[in-house]
Amino acid sequence: MKVSLFSLVAFVLLLAGSCTTKKDVGITPEPLSYSWGKGSFEWNKDTRIAFDGNEDAQQIVKTAFSETRFPVTFGAAGEGGNCIRLEVVDSISGVTSPEAYSLHVGKDGVAIKALSDAGLFYGVQSLIQLAEQGKGSVQAIDILDEPRFPYRGIMLDVSRHFRSKDFVKKQIDLLSHYKFNRLHLHLTDAAGWRIAIDKYPRLTQYAAWRKGKTWKEWSNSGANYCEETDPEAQGGYCTKDDIREMVEYARRHCITIIPEIEMPSHSDEVLAAYPELSCTHEPGKQSDFCVGNEKTFEFLEDVLTEVMELFPSEYIHIGGDEASKASWKTCPLCQKRMKEEGLKDVDELQSYLIHRIERFLNDHGRNLLGWDEILQGGLAPNATVMSWRGEQGGIDAALSGHHAIMTPGEYCYFDAYQDAPYSQPEAIGGYLPLNKVYSYNPVPDSLSTDIRKMILGVQANLWAEYIPTDEHMEYMLYPRAIALAEVAWTVPERKSWDSFRERILKIIPELKAKGYNSFDYAKEIGNRKEYGEPVKHLAVGKKVTFNIPYWPNYPANGEKTLNDGLRGGWNYNDKRWLGFADNHRMDVVIDLEKVMKIHSVSAEFMQICGPYVFMPSEVIISSSVDGKKYTQLTAIHHQVQKDDSVSFKKFGWDGETDARYVRYQAMADSLYKDGIQFVDEIIVK
Repeated sequence: MKVSLFSLVAFVLLLAGSCTTKKDVGITPEPLSYSWGKGSFEWNKDTRIAFDGNEDAQQIVKTAFSETRFPVTFGAAGEGGNCIRLEVVDSISGVTSPEAYSLHVGKDGVAIKALSDAGLFYGVQSLIQLAEQGKGSVQAIDILDEPRFPYRGIMLDVSRHFRSKDFVKKQIDLLSHYKFNRLHLHLTDAAGWRIAIDKYPRLTQYAAWRKGKTWKEWSNSGANYCEETDPEAQGGYCTKDDIREMVEYARRHCITIIPEIEMPSHSDEVLAAYPELSCTHEPGKQSDFCVGNEKTFEFLEDVLTEVMELFPSEYIHIGGDEASKASWKTCPLCQKRMKEEGLKDVDELQSYLIHRIERFLNDHGRNLLGWDEILQGGLAPNATVMSWRGEQGGIDAALSGHHAIMTPGEYCYFDAYQDAPYSQPEAIGGYLPLNKVYSYNPVPDSLSTDIRKMILGVQANLWAEYIPTDEHMEYMLYPRAIALAEVAWTVPERKSWDSFRERILKIIPELKAKGYNSFDYAKEIGNRKEYGEPVKHLAVGKKVTFNIPYWPNYPANGEKTLNDGLRGGWNYNDKRWLGFADNHRMDVVIDLEKVMKIHSVSAEFMQICGPYVFMPSEVIISSSVDGKKYTQLTAIHHQVQKDDSVSFKKFGWDGETDARYVRYQAMADSLYKDGIQFVDEIIVK
């Protein structure tokens, strides 16, 4: 194995930093290496900041210092060495990232060297954190630092509930402080179009407005749109000047804003305003563009042209997720397109659209970014995949020579509950605590060293269906975003949950003092108590026969899930809850291997109506001594009620009988036959 000189130097510095550490450095994200010195630097009113750079660089450096409460005076170095010197250099021994920096603090002054303006910005953020810890007194230290990944992102869904430019700018302030460099804005979706497009004024006159203040109210009342002038209109959009202001503000904070324009699906609002772009030309009937219609491509290219004029980002995100494709199968224009292009199915028809849009973006000097469904039917030649349905999409992209950004829902979907659901505002479901975010490693162990470089980084996504206010969005972001910042920046060898936990308990009061609405991690309740209490019972490890297959999308621990002795937590995605999606749901038989007396059979189900997870309407428990003739022990009827809570309910039998085989059936309510059942353990005692 070849080892570069830079890598060797970095490793030596890393060891040096570790060996000479007197205390944790207290910087978030944790830097690559550091070593403490003697003495300290006093940041006071006499301190001067010296930097010789062009106008753009000057703007970025001044922005870097703008959030500190310490005196900031730019000018030549003063006498006595009370100076913070900043310099862009060609190389720094031990690091190679263009965002790398070195920070030297001595009693006679501070020197920050970097390979770019961004590196200077990040070096200043580290200095500010050190100064805040010491209230202006900074202990002598040498820091060498660079990010693990070039892409460190947060996605904000501004479609489901519109967010103003001021809100976005406020988040840029904090995200840049923790060294994020990408802000992905989900600008379009069924709930509302959020960007002005001159050529298509109905997008902001009509598609940006709805009746119903919250997404939930709107969705439950028929998902109707209305004119901007309607007295009941709710929504909004960003003008082009708003966008320009946000983009420039982000640039000065070393953040690139990536716009997302959804296609071919999640486009209900567009097709309500311009129904001729759907397969049926009927507003409110479809969410997919008609791919056989040339006017669709005229529209998309026109929109993207105006978007590219506003956003200088290297990527344009085109969505590509969750297309139903149902109308394409019968649409004459789509079928004609498939025949002319030699496309064998609707997956390839979607791929045709993605390929064509990519060529258009490439011709304009941009790269296409999309959710992992863009792999279906064949990936466009230069596309980058954002993997959200687990990591497999990113793995497949990397193995095929494409860049990938990891954003799996299990670790990166911040719309999930961050603590016990009963203690939190309503969420769509799931459970993603701070420690799980922190534990994530975006590079799968299965990838070889050469392939791992295709993983560009990591991103958290904050979908906003159940997040109606600015304060609520901040509550869901923080402190989890700060945990992801360390995942994205810090090499795994330098990460420490204990260290991070200590730091975050100090950071949260600081966030609140700065006006951010953060979850109070110090009051965390934690996972469901059943999750940490394995249960012993007669059926553990015994053979389970599935008369109805479980849902492969949620396989948990496979056939062992229902009798492995492990109970589930708050989240059906924690690999302990087995999913059933068949209309008849669940029908399993457990073989206890010999006839024995049993006194109880029970199983617990969860209900979260947002993602269509429902309790059973009927449970039948039966037993048999021979596996042929079954005796019904109980039939439990349950009225399923749609509500806003996360709830758990045990369905069981108590008594006494001889049995070798135990059969457990759980039927779905006819009103919610499209939903899912989740069960964690069938307990036999």
